Amino acid sequence: MEASCLELALEGERLCKAGDFKGGTAFFEAAVQVGTEDLKTLSAIYSQLGNAYFYLKEYGKALEYHRHDLTLARTIGDRLGEGKASGNLGNTLKVLGRFDEAVVCCQRHLDIAQEQGDKVGEARALYNIGNVFHAKGKQKLWGCTQEPGDLLPDVRDTLQKATDFYEMNLCLVKELGDRAAQGRAYGNLGNTHYLLGNFVEAIKFHRQRLSIAKEFGDKAAERRAYSNLGNALIFLGQFSTATEYYRKTLQLSRQLRDQVMEAQACYSLGNTYTLLQQYERAVEYHLKHLYIAQELNDRVGEGRACWSLGNAYVSLGNHKQALHFARKHLDISKEIGDRNGELTARMNVEQLMEALGVNENDLSPSSSEFEMQGARPKITKRNSMDSVELWKYSSDKVKEIQVWTFVFQKLGRDPSDEDCFFDLLSKFQSSRMDDQRCHLDDPQNGDNREGTANTPTLNEMIDPANTTSPQTEELFDLIASSQSRRLDDQRVSVGNLPGLRITHNNLGHLVGEGDHQEPSDDFFNMLIKCQSSRIDDQRCSPPEAGPHAPTVPDEDFFSLIQRVQAKRMDEQRVQLPTEDLASPQSPDPDI
Repeated sequence: MEASCLELALEGERLCKAGDFKGGTAFFEAAVQVGTEDLKTLSAIYSQLGNAYFYLKEYGKALEYHRHDLTLARTIGDRLGEGKASGNLGNTLKVLGRFDEAVVCCQRHLDIAQEQGDKVGEARALYNIGNVFHAKGKQKLWGCTQEPGDLLPDVRDTLQKATDFYEMNLCLVKELGDRAAQGRAYGNLGNTHYLLGNFVEAIKFHRQRLSIAKEFGDKAAERRAYSNLGNALIFLGQFSTATEYYRKTLQLSRQLRDQVMEAQACYSLGNTYTLLQQYERAVEYHLKHLYIAQELNDRVGEGRACWSLGNAYVSLGNHKQALHFARKHLDISKEIGDRNGELTARMNVEQLMEALGVNENDLSPSSSEFEMQGARPKITKRNSMDSVELWKYSSDKVKEIQVWTFVFQKLGRDPSDEDCFFDLLSKFQSSRMDDQRCHLDDPQNGDNREGTANTPTLNEMIDPANTTSPQTEELFDLIASSQSRRLDDQRVSVGNLPGLRITHNNLGHLVGEGDHQEPSDDFFNMLIKCQSSRIDDQRCSPPEAGPHAPTVPDEDFFSLIQRVQAKRMDEQRVQLPTEDLASPQSPDPDI
């Protein structure tokens, strides 16, 4: 039975490394069902199960297994494991937007790493704290209307803290000689300076990031650096240079067969050519963006493309085509419930109809064709575009059959075709990597990623508590137990850990070794202050941020155009109400 547990877990690890998280979790779950008395093996299984569920966005399951991993690490007195678990707890709290708690947990990781002389862990903790402050500052920026760099004091202070921790991380990874880690530090320093409005500094750091990405042959990181350089150059008014970087972004996106990032590059190019008043080129790239949005069924992105096309055609004096796309924008806005977009589109339609001297009776019925009588037919999807790579999973039943077939028959283990796990995630997880820093691969080519405490492979069985995400109940269990004989209370429930077979061999490790490792009261008191009375809130899944537009950057280009165009907007589009403007485009996250 012991061999079966380990063999199942190894197969789960292999599948996760190959990108098949659904299949991997099925094998890991089967390994837990079989059970083991080996504490390091069980900790590694918990950690990797939590990671796999995290990538599948099944956060409840991820929290459950990471909670078990944290409990096991503390119970057996694994100080380094506790530190890494605290760090990953902070990472996941960051994803959930619970930034104050995240800082407490990441600081706990930093304290333990410094106490144990773990320089790699210390660098990782510094990086994670920087990430928390960066995410917190970025979230605060979403509701602001200030000019770039003109930030509220608390926002500036938060982003400055992120910069400080990234600088400390950079110094340490230079000392360690970790070039890959230096690249990520440079990238995130560039991103933070971008948000602070320090565009010259941002360009300096992103160029260093670009150099290291080329050194490692990391095409995904190179693409991000080109995109970020283009964004910063826009704010400096260097539009022509920005187009060159965006073209390189587009080229690399096509090489990586990443349609989402290809669409975003086309979107940025279209807007930049609008700034240059080269409206025909702008139309060309906005149409390419529109085609991809249609192929990927991104209705929000499709609406943005139609809005941009309408403006460009107005600037070209082609009010007939402008009306065509304005009507399409109106219909999509109604469909997705975009009230501001609907108001904008309705105003544009009315003004264009007035300019053309037509009324509703002169137009074809509103339909999916969005055609005005005599206008061109609806644009069809391109045939030459590379098809998006689809990741298909078999049904849960098939996965279950695969698991139990494996118990009786050893499966072949082919090496993974993906040497770079983050390249795989770039294709699999679309464009937003900032929140997904945990990974299942071993570092390759010296690429030790500070954004996560690396999960051990089951072949090595070392560093047992490597990655963890928080469970609300875990936090409150920790707080409650800390107030009244917390360690003794907690250890009586160790027998409830799934998959743990308690024997005479491991009983001493479970009961006797961790007593002197009890965390300080300050750690729990800090968590109490952060959590307040948010029990019900913390049991909910993270709220949706609204309609998702994968082919449009998270904070799109519209307000950016407003700011850099100044008084030139009236020349190129129908006037729009200010309520429709979005926040500035965010930097492409560096992972």
